[in-house]
Amino acid sequence: MENTFVLTGIGTEVGKTVCSAVLVKVLAADYWKPVQSGDLHATDTMKVARWNGIELPSERFHPERWRLRTPMSPHAAADIDGVRIEAADFGLPKTTNPLLIEGAGGLFVPLNEQLTLLDVFAQWQLPTILVSYNYLGSINHTLLSIAQLRQRNIPIAGIIFNGPATPTTESVIEQMTGVPVLFRMPVLAEVNAQTITSTATQIQTELRSNLTAYLS
Repeated sequence: MENTFVLTGIGTEVGKTVCSAVLVKVLAADYWKPVQSGDLHATDTMKVARWNGIELPSERFHPERWRLRTPMSPHAAADIDGVRIEAADFGLPKTTNPLLIEGAGGLFVPLNEQLTLLDVFAQWQLPTILVSYNYLGSINHTLLSIAQLRQRNIPIAGIIFNGPATPTTESVIEQMTGVPVLFRMPVLAEVNAQTITSTATQIQTELRSNLTAYLS
């Protein structure tokens, strides 16, 4: 599918959902999070829609394939709910709009005892955007994530660095991987529709320029 991107992270709690909201705003994209584990009263789909000023239900926000009740790894949450997640469950939603697909956690999040999110991404072979957040060990986690995407021949559209700027960390990742930086996500004092719109306005020219090869 043209204009379709997967957004993943180097781990959990690195800001994927906030970055997703900005991407949805800039690209006027649909949004889909296939697996939601826990927080069913305040899902990532609900957050991205609210931060984009869109009321649900909306044709632009596709329902999760799996809504699991327990905030655990999907394989464990699915087991508690008495269901099993399979690779065949991940057919892409149909849309004529750009589409952003947000993963859950990092690449090796297990969906069952044999299947990971990385396997699903390899099945799709869609351009993937990696969110990196600086912490002790984040260089290693970022390099490992890029290496795994490349090993599975998954195209990498670029990196988003989220959080406080750390030039020495960011520069060594750029130099060692050659993966382009799409934009730097600023630290937001509060995440709401206004700050997401402001951020999208600030970075939209840079983002669109860096994604030119993937946008029709």
